[in-house]
Amino acid sequence: MMESFLENAWSLAGVIFTINIVYVSLFTLRMIFTLKGQRYFAGVLGIFEILIYVVGLGLVLDNLDNVFNLMAYAIGFGTGVIVGMKIEEKLALGYITVNVITKEYEPDIPNALRNKGYGVTNWVAYGREGERLMMEILTSRKSESDLYSTVKKLDPKAFIISHEPKAFFGGFWVKGIRR
Repeated sequence: MMESFLENAWSLAGVIFTINIVYVSLFTLRMIFTLKGQRYFAGVLGIFEILIYVVGLGLVLDNLDNVFNLMAYAIGFGTGVIVGMKIEEKLALGYITVNVITKEYEPDIPNALRNKGYGVTNWVAYGREGERLMMEILTSRKSESDLYSTVKKLDPKAFIISHEPKAFFGGFWVKGIRR
C-alpha cells in the first residue's frame, strides 16, 4: 500500500514537473511572439499555454499536502524558463543591427562582408585615438554568430555592438525581408 502511494506521489510530481516545463516554455515563446508583433500566433499559443497552466496548477492545489508537488512545480517552472530560452535561441526570430568599429580604416572589410551577403553601410568615424572605420550591418539572428566570427577573422580587435531593430523602412533589406 505504501509503495503504491509513493509510486503515485512520484508520478504526480513528475506530471506536475513536466506540465510546468511545457507551460513556462509556451509562456516564454508567447511573450517573444508578442514582442515581435506576431499577435495571432501569440494568441493561439496563449490558448494552449493557459489550458496547460490551469491543469498543472489544479493538480498542485488539489494535492497541497505533498511537498514534492510544490517542489516539482517550482523546479518545473525554472526548468521551463531555460527550455523556453533554448527554444527561442534555436528559432532565432527576427533581425539584429550590428555596429562594428575597427581601429584601422580598412576599406576591404566592408567589401569582404558584402561579398558574404551582408548589407553594410560604412563611414569614417573619429574616436579618442583618431580615425576609425564604422560599419552598420543588418542581418538575421540566424546569421548572427557567423557574422561575429567573420568580423573577428577580418579584424580580431574590432569593437562590436548589436541591438534588435524595431522597424524597417526603405533600403535593399526591406525588399529581401518582405520576400
